[in-house]
Amino acid sequence: MKRPRRAQFLRTAVVGGVSLAMALSLAACGGGSSDSAGGDADTIHVLVYGDATNKVEKQLVDTFNKTSKVKAVLDTIPGADYQTKLQTLISGKQAPDVFFNWGGGSIKPYVDAGLLLPLDDFIAKDPGLKSNFLPSVFNTAVVDGKAYGVPMRGTQPVLMFHNKKVLAEAGITAPRTWDELLAAVRTLKAKKITPIALGGGDQWPTQMWFQYLYDRVAGPELFQKAVNGDKSAWASPDSKKALGMIRELVDAGAFGTNYDSVKFTDGGSPALLATGKAAFELMGSWEYSTLQDAHPDFVKTDLGYGSFPTVTGGKGSPDNLAGNTNNFYSVLKKTKHPEAVAEFLKLMYSDGFVKAQLGIGNLPTTTNTPAFLDGSASPAYSKYQYDLVAKAPAFQLSWDQAYPPAASTAIHQAVQQFFNGQSDADAFIAAMQSLPAA
Repeated sequence: MKRPRRAQFLRTAVVGGVSLAMALSLAACGGGSSDSAGGDADTIHVLVYGDATNKVEKQLVDTFNKTSKVKAVLDTIPGADYQTKLQTLISGKQAPDVFFNWGGGSIKPYVDAGLLLPLDDFIAKDPGLKSNFLPSVFNTAVVDGKAYGVPMRGTQPVLMFHNKKVLAEAGITAPRTWDELLAAVRTLKAKKITPIALGGGDQWPTQMWFQYLYDRVAGPELFQKAVNGDKSAWASPDSKKALGMIRELVDAGAFGTNYDSVKFTDGGSPALLATGKAAFELMGSWEYSTLQDAHPDFVKTDLGYGSFPTVTGGKGSPDNLAGNTNNFYSVLKKTKHPEAVAEFLKLMYSDGFVKAQLGIGNLPTTTNTPAFLDGSASPAYSKYQYDLVAKAPAFQLSWDQAYPPAASTAIHQAVQQFFNGQSDADAFIAAMQSLPAA
């Protein structure tokens, strides 16, 4: 799923000013012993997703290198190529010691292949590697009962954004329930306003509606059963109910008629919200910074946000979240410097880390984050998000990340085809049943 949390600004991969390919080639030809997974003596390689957030990751590497005998090198791969190149590197001689990922299904294949180091020993020596993070987030990188990742960067729940001015002029308020949302759709449609902006051309924004409705209707257990391999979950009454509600919303004209020609990634759907051509948009928390960059006056006066509506009789808590719990650092089992890696990971809950992430608009999921929220780029927004995540009974990872990477295309196609009326509930269920277990 390509989205801003993976890369808002894709840039050329660099390692200290040298292209990644060249840096890896030099490492291979260096003549030293391969004392790290990355191939350099007395060095650990930290591989990250190449985007604007790298300046914080570079800062942490510099901080680590001031006191460590084993030095860290930051390697980056541009966002669009990250998953593909990681799969090529991770089992080869130039594999990193530590690498960026999304937890869940994104690391399960590497765990199954025996490539990753369980972090239990690290946590036993320093319980803070677990206790300093919100449980609902930390557990996303727990596979088969073992921890394989430490949170880094920030959390990105999906929220319901709205245009305050449009709602006020239509005489409606932000919906708290599904019935209120349907009523708002009818009112807005009668006023010739597209009720909900949707970047259907990217596919993954459409998936967000499925994620939340399945949670609200069935609770988090249904999807967890499905991702664990219980294919009958997709054919359950709750699954069919959620699909029926999606069909009802689409058929009511909630998204207009050309949503599949609109994209979030080129600024299309946020522009609809900001210019008053649409009233709502369901989007990850990065929507705020996206709008701040492109439509700062709108953010200052008319941007509103809230949680996904409740469903009467649903099994899911109204406090449950869906989206991207965080990004994680995982460790290759063949690293020659586990002690140095453990020390590096401790920086992910340091005060310096929290301040730096908040400074660029990310929201860390450390327990010490509240002490620094007043210094964030948007204090009120950051506090709102953090409180949501802190109290969430469950935080459902995006479907295309909870499943292995190979399943993403099939998930997106199933979602888009059902949403567009190109397939019915039975076809959607069959498509999801064909996915590999995570």
